[in-house]
Amino acid sequence: MAESDNRDGYGHPFIEKGGKVLRCGHTTGTCAAAATKAAADALLTGDFPSKVVISTPKGYDLTLPVSYSSGDGSVTCTVVKDGGDDEDATNGMDVTSTVTRIGSGFVIDGGIGVGRVTRRGMDQPVGNAAINRVPRRMIESEARASAERNGYRGGLSVVISVPKGEEIASKTFNPRLGIEGGISILGTSGIVEPMSEAALIATIGTEMRMHAANGERTVLVVPGNYGKDFVSAMPGLDGDSAVKCSNFIGDMLDYASEYGLDVLLVGNIGKLVKLAGGIMNTHSKYGDARMSTLRNAADEAGADQDVLDSIDRCVMTDDALDVLDSAGLLEPVIDILMGSIQANMRQRTGGMVRTAAVMFSSKRGMLGRTELADDMIRELSI
Repeated sequence: MAESDNRDGYGHPFIEKGGKVLRCGHTTGTCAAAATKAAADALLTGDFPSKVVISTPKGYDLTLPVSYSSGDGSVTCTVVKDGGDDEDATNGMDVTSTVTRIGSGFVIDGGIGVGRVTRRGMDQPVGNAAINRVPRRMIESEARASAERNGYRGGLSVVISVPKGEEIASKTFNPRLGIEGGISILGTSGIVEPMSEAALIATIGTEMRMHAANGERTVLVVPGNYGKDFVSAMPGLDGDSAVKCSNFIGDMLDYASEYGLDVLLVGNIGKLVKLAGGIMNTHSKYGDARMSTLRNAADEAGADQDVLDSIDRCVMTDDALDVLDSAGLLEPVIDILMGSIQANMRQRTGGMVRTAAVMFSSKRGMLGRTELADDMIRELSI
């Protein structure tokens, strides 16, 4: 993926993927932070500019149009979500921030159209508005900065709302994840990078071809940043050298076969449990077999009905692992999953190349390795 020096009229960068130039957008978290900055400044100064400049965690300064309403000692500002060339259900929706003076502190909450967390294991505790950690920090930072900039020593209440959020959430996986009443406010970089499937797959192929052209025999692959960070903590391995395959595990294995590359895949259980279930594109829109795969493995390992029913009620894989651990079945279930992962990788490649996998949990760390994993780790060690 190559980044262009060009920007659109708002400061969004363009990137090149698979020979295509695509425009980035901004996240719901950026919308909420920008709306908060504008609303807080308007509340404290009485000025209502038509644009606001917001700095994103990735380092881009965006100039976004804003609109206002006010009343009852508060100011509400609206920013429109722009997904760039990665349009989804949230593209074009309004994200608002209502800022009100309070005695002290900076309180962030969700209003109409922002979901509430009802099950444990999510980014936020049960009962909280579904405003993830990075957007929360961005929102609070802008509120604090506005108070300091304008000499205000009191506190500010910030309520983020999405007028059509509940309707839009019905088109997402939020209801299945136990987020009720609206969408989530998301984004770790503040920027939405286009996720054209064809472009992403072509990029994976290009990277694999480059490794082969450099005379490498074994390649390290991770689905994304979680895998990269885990690899970086493993002695001898270099996370920066890993090929990122995103959700396209099957396509990556096809390229490995084409270019004669052995593959060591390192990934979080949330991705790799789907591979154990035979899913080669792990994007949620193609299916979510996480709990059914864990349940089937638990059944094979001899779990009783109470354990199987408990797994069925889990939302996150770490919750299911807790159930299995309490039942003394964690190790045999992981062994079954690793065997299925190895079999599915071998079947996809037709045995033309060696394949191995390492599976971890963000909560528990290392979970399991397939039979060739240790050998390939040694080969890749620097």
